Amino acid sequence: MRFPLFVDAVARRAELPTDDAATISRAVLQTLAERITADESADLAAQLPDDVGGYLSASDRGGATGAAVDFLYRVAERAAVDPAVAEVGVRAVLTTLRETVTVGEFEDLVAQLPRGFDAMVDPIPRPPYDV
Repeated sequence: MRFPLFVDAVARRAELPTDDAATISRAVLQTLAERITADESADLAAQLPDDVGGYLSASDRGGATGAAVDFLYRVAERAAVDPAVAEVGVRAVLTTLRETVTVGEFEDLVAQLPRGFDAMVDPIPRPPYDV
């Protein structure tokens, strides 16, 4: 999935204009890179096209901590949008990531996020059981 397709998926999910979805997508990926380990960032980026995964390289990786609300405010600041718009965008980006990478990789990502993120991450669907 190239970045324009990723952005289109985010725009549809968040019901945002494409330009806004692109800005928020970049902000979310860059902020995620600050929150996860360098190894996890590299693993996640490896499953994404270069033009998407490239936003996961954080030059100032300090292993930033904090609640989900801090993450939202950082994304809102980075994307120059209202925190409510940032929240819709974060949900859309995380859902798009969930559908783009393997289940195991997405679980690894979510495991490194604070508990407050549970509300922003839709559960990973289980495969249907054969009856």
